[in-house]
Amino acid sequence: MDVLDRRLVAALQVSPRAAWGEIGRAVGEHERTVARRLQRLIFEGAVRVTAIYDDLRSGHGRPVHVHVQVRPGTAGAVAKALADRSDTRSVYSLTGVADIGCELVSPSREALHDIITAQVPVIDGVLQTQTQVVLHTFRTVAEWHAPYLTEQEVAELRPAAAAGPLPDEDGMSPLEQEIAELLVTDGRIAFTAIAERLDVSVPTARRRVASLLERRVLLLRAEVEPVLLGLEVEAQLWLKVRPDGLDTVGRTLAAHPHVRYCAATAGTHSLIVQVAVAHEAALYRLLTEVVGDLHEVTGTDVTLITRAYKRGHLRKSGLLTLERTP
Repeated sequence: MDVLDRRLVAALQVSPRAAWGEIGRAVGEHERTVARRLQRLIFEGAVRVTAIYDDLRSGHGRPVHVHVQVRPGTAGAVAKALADRSDTRSVYSLTGVADIGCELVSPSREALHDIITAQVPVIDGVLQTQTQVVLHTFRTVAEWHAPYLTEQEVAELRPAAAAGPLPDEDGMSPLEQEIAELLVTDGRIAFTAIAERLDVSVPTARRRVASLLERRVLLLRAEVEPVLLGLEVEAQLWLKVRPDGLDTVGRTLAAHPHVRYCAATAGTHSLIVQVAVAHEAALYRLLTEVVGDLHEVTGTDVTLITRAYKRGHLRKSGLLTLERTP
């Protein structure tokens, strides 16, 4: 991708359902240029617009992060076995003590027990696992965009906030569940297409989509490998934080432009932070100047992501993103 491609992808990350003309006006490019470039990237599989559930609000379960140590020579096979599971959202190869990192969504406490004691350990090659349960999410990957836009451009693209407080209603109606699945498959599906497939009116489709997004039951996401955006070093930071500073540290790091994901967890560490930067020197500066300045942080472990097999339930083929499979 060239500089303009990266700016357009960043704009799509801010507003995945924005019309090409809206993106063009925000970034100062002609609508035809925006459409030609982004449609090519989507067609080639470099970018895919989808949606992910807020697991608690949607009732899908509790996200957990699992670090897996494997027998030498089996990392690829174990990663594939984990990626084949319908409950895994992301699967990575890592440096450090753990060979593979996996995020999965467990529908219940009982199911989680079975997954980590009976299902994952029997995968051929698995030697040991360590599990961190997510307690609170400060930033999801769906809320991150590549740092190539000005604040004004982001403000022009970002959908207007709903007037007044968001509804307290969690979960989804049967119709909303059907709409959500269409958006998970294609985050840019037209309201007319939703209406035709589900035999509802276009205003109903538009209203239901807006409700899902405003209630944050569903989060739109433009998925692309960070390296294609010039962010060649991707790392997971596992932080130990004093309890009285956990919220402050989480909010501070979640606001950083290179932080893709940030969540409080229960386990050996209290915060997991995923970052993407241009090179190792930038990661060093982030660790020393940003994390190092947070005195509530008492310990830091850093692992690098060397390959992604799955992100946001989407399989990967090298740097390309494949369609979601059940």
